Amino acid sequence: MSDRDGRAARDREAARWFDDEAGPVVRPYAMTRGRTRTDAEGRLDLIAQVIAESRAERTIDDQTLSPEQVEIVELCRQAPLSVAELAAELDLPVGVVRVLIGDLLDAELVRVSRPVPPAELPDEKVLREVIDGLRAL
Repeated sequence: MSDRDGRAARDREAARWFDDEAGPVVRPYAMTRGRTRTDAEGRLDLIAQVIAESRAERTIDDQTLSPEQVEIVELCRQAPLSVAELAAELDLPVGVVRVLIGDLLDAELVRVSRPVPPAELPDEKVLREVIDGLRAL
């Protein structure tokens, strides 16, 4: 292979990693250092609410956090957001966002609140009986 052919192959390879509209492309696994799972995976379903902890006020100055993690904390400081909303806001795959949130959980910069599934809510009949019982007192 000539030097010119090698240069052309490198140019084609570089073109694959650059989108004129989006700029340089970073592969999602590069943001998570190759990880696809987190220890908190079971707690991070699509509707789990991510809430910034009060001690996360100076995350912009934290050099150990990625820009995406800083943005997650900043967004959640304004209002709790679900995992799905964060993925949409950051324009990242949900799996990547889960790993990033898992790291933030480990650093105690965010906490996760999961809504109670409808199957675990008390039955309306039981609640009415409790109310009736309280009224009878």
